[in-house]
Amino acid sequence: MAELSLLGEVAVRTPGGAVELGPARQRCVLAALAVEVGRVVPAERLAERVWGGLPPLRVRPTLATYLSRLRRALAASDELEIVQRSGGYVLAAERSVVDLHRFRALCAAARDRTRDGDDRAAAGLFTEALGLWRGEALTGLHGEWAVAERDRLARERSAVEHDLVGVRLSLGHGEELVAEVAALAAEHPLDERVAGRHLLALYRAGRQAEALARYRDIRTRLADELGVDPCPDLQDLYQRILTADPSLTPPAPDTGADRPSPIPAPRQLPSPPRLFTGRADELAELDRVLLGDPDDGGRPPASRRAGEDAPDGEPPRGPGPAGDTPGDPTFLISVIGGAGGMGKTWLALAWADRNLHRFTDGQLFVDLRGFAPAGRPVDPVEALFGFLSALGVAPERVPGGPEARAALYRSLVADKHLLVVLDNAASPEQVEPLLPGGRGCTVLVTSRRKLTRLVTRHSAHHLDLGVLTAPLARALLVHRLGVERVAAEPDAVGALLDFCRGLPLALAVLAARAATDPGLPLARLVAELREHGVDALDDEDPAVSLPAVVSWSLRRLTAEQRTLFALLGVAPGNDIDLTAASSLAGTPVARTRAALRALEDASLVERDADGRYAMHDLVRECAAGVARDLPEADRRAALERVVDCYLHTADAACRLLAIEQQPFHPDPPAPGTHRHPLADAEAAMAWLDAEHPNVAAAQRVAVAEHRHRAVWHLALSLSLFHHRRGHTHDALVVWRAALDAARHLPDPVTRVVAHRKVAAGCARLGRHQEATEHLCQALALAERHRDHARRADLHCDLADVLERQGDVRGALAHARRALDLHRALGDPAVEACVLNLVGRLTAALGDHATARTHCETALALVERHPHLGSEVTIRDTLGQLDHLAGRHRQATGHYRRGLDLLRSLGHDYLAADTLDHLGHPHAALGEVEQARAAWSEALDLYRAQGRDDDARRVRRQLADLDGPTARQASPTP
Repeated sequence: MAELSLLGEVAVRTPGGAVELGPARQRCVLAALAVEVGRVVPAERLAERVWGGLPPLRVRPTLATYLSRLRRALAASDELEIVQRSGGYVLAAERSVVDLHRFRALCAAARDRTRDGDDRAAAGLFTEALGLWRGEALTGLHGEWAVAERDRLARERSAVEHDLVGVRLSLGHGEELVAEVAALAAEHPLDERVAGRHLLALYRAGRQAEALARYRDIRTRLADELGVDPCPDLQDLYQRILTADPSLTPPAPDTGADRPSPIPAPRQLPSPPRLFTGRADELAELDRVLLGDPDDGGRPPASRRAGEDAPDGEPPRGPGPAGDTPGDPTFLISVIGGAGGMGKTWLALAWADRNLHRFTDGQLFVDLRGFAPAGRPVDPVEALFGFLSALGVAPERVPGGPEARAALYRSLVADKHLLVVLDNAASPEQVEPLLPGGRGCTVLVTSRRKLTRLVTRHSAHHLDLGVLTAPLARALLVHRLGVERVAAEPDAVGALLDFCRGLPLALAVLAARAATDPGLPLARLVAELREHGVDALDDEDPAVSLPAVVSWSLRRLTAEQRTLFALLGVAPGNDIDLTAASSLAGTPVARTRAALRALEDASLVERDADGRYAMHDLVRECAAGVARDLPEADRRAALERVVDCYLHTADAACRLLAIEQQPFHPDPPAPGTHRHPLADAEAAMAWLDAEHPNVAAAQRVAVAEHRHRAVWHLALSLSLFHHRRGHTHDALVVWRAALDAARHLPDPVTRVVAHRKVAAGCARLGRHQEATEHLCQALALAERHRDHARRADLHCDLADVLERQGDVRGALAHARRALDLHRALGDPAVEACVLNLVGRLTAALGDHATARTHCETALALVERHPHLGSEVTIRDTLGQLDHLAGRHRQATGHYRRGLDLLRSLGHDYLAADTLDHLGHPHAALGEVEQARAAWSEALDLYRAQGRDDDARRVRRQLADLDGPTARQASPTP
């Protein structure tokens, strides 16, 4: 059955879900018809209600458009139809379909019962009527009519609240009404009828002195603000309270055999976790939010009722987070969120157990089974039945409708100090009917979803539960297994902790297995984990099986969201950005963002501050297991797209960073691939800094998929970045893979380039013999295919390797051969670089004058044919020559110009060498602080690049800086 709600946000709900009603003005049209359901509303009146005195120029066509859209939206409902009649429009529906008219019908019936003397039935009807309200009427609508109608309905609601209080007082209620009537009195401070009810409720609660004080307050306020005395009825009530008139006391309950037993306070919490450990910060956070902190504006402890004084010696505390602001909740609520297996329920029960004494009226608990292995989540109507039964309501007196049950529940707990634990919630809709009223109530909700609506609508505090830190995870194992057993196998314990990665459920499962078999070596448990992976955490009891727990979270996702979850389990890298995820899924960015948000909401992925998504390692392994059930073609297509995403973005980044045009191009990307947009070289470097581990991982996927061209191009796209950042080890790994792939490619150039890059990495790591072997193989290939440009480059590379080995004459022979080849090729910028190499080697043999001539000629060439890379190397050599000649100031000038160029390129590898060189002329000039600054920065870069020998040398230079050898220190030319 459809329901049209006006008592809250304007909405239409059907068994199939909520109906999309469009913008606020369109909803205002529906509301204007609904308040007069079944009656014709003239078009002019509709327009006035929607636009007031400022209608649009074409008001009738616009109104007709809104009505047409509403008819289409309501077409799924048989109970609601907008019909055009002579003179206007009518909402054809039963009045009971609209909550406003059900509210008024219930109120009318309740007043009839009051006139008949059946106050008990009247109270139930009034309660059911108030339960229909979901907030402020006509929420979200604007304009004069909506504001006026909202005010009128608020007055209707207030009148019913007054009537309900009066009926309950007639039934003899008192103590349980105090808080409710006090709130009404605060809202209507000059209403003498409300004041009288407040006095009577206080008196019946045994608080005669407060009742008399309240009378004096209202009398003073009436005199000060209105200049009148209290009405005769209020004065009479005061006198009767003053004399303790017996007629004010309600009839005593029946006695004898039929007298009901006292209803015990509900004690529904399960046993707390016996071996709970850790989470001290989270427990403290719950204390601060739910119990209050004097230094943080916290509320009074839950065991102290509103209006009570603080114990002696304790300072009074301010209002809680709810405060006294209209619209704030009168209870406190904390949502403990996190992935399955994080220990949310453990934390909630542990906190509850430590604070049971604060909740004098008991505790309510329900497992809402939002992510249970079988069956459906608990309907809040069912949960309300359980709560009402626990609160002493006989089954036959529990109302049937959800609103009436919720209203009765709120009425019963309004003045109680209760802890309500709602475990394993699936959605805000499942939780909201179970939220109590009253300042004494505290609610703990656990859920794998974020439940953001509880935060925005009910001022809930969200506590996101993450993995345990390494010390806390170890402490948990010690707590479960004992100090001796943990200390006896430190390596096995380390492996267990590394496998679990701080996930409490995984730790608990493994600890339980070890605890139930004291003779089981922990090393054997580790072997089982290594053999079976996450499947080793499976169990017949799904509540303690990690694969089962993850599968429950997937049940509430769409097919598209489940597929994305599975693909993330096999995606390259440890995290992923939105562009790569969209390529993986093969869906538009907006759809992928929505799917990722759903996975994040289900605590299956986490998003960091930079917008990157990641999974816990064990959850990722579960996702990989789900991916195995996908069609092979779909899985391979997804991997092809995401590899192409990284390949083509890295290729674009490389082209933005490169000084020369890159001659190699990858194959076109697969359909559905997205490329990350890169605006400039700075953006390219930032993307590579963030993504280069994932690009390397994409290369490993390409290797597994036998995509040989992609493997080679991925290495090439990272080459310039690796060199500039000094990631030599990473570069060697990707180029070894590229060399293997190149052996399957027809173009010999790919093998020549791969051999050169592998050789460069080996040379930088001191593996000179291996570097020479690769260069010789590359040279043989280049000569066989008459590739003169690469022959020249390879002679330069051989010169560099031989120089590193101390064979300067052999290096010079290769450098001169390279120079002849490059002069024949006619590239002045490259010729300048090789000419500088010849000069540097000539200087190493002691002929500094000839070396300077070569280097100055090279510098003149690059001034005519600019090339930043060549200029850097030339200035470095000239700086060394000037330093050796005693021209230290000129040397620093060359080094600093080269350093500026390197920094503009983001070239950390060569920058480290230039800083090392720069320190020597500063030291020779006695500029100790400048030398120390240069060498300290060089040391940091050498350490980051894993260049241990260079780092040790620079540390010695820094140690000797203030000694007698400082001025004699010279770099090797």
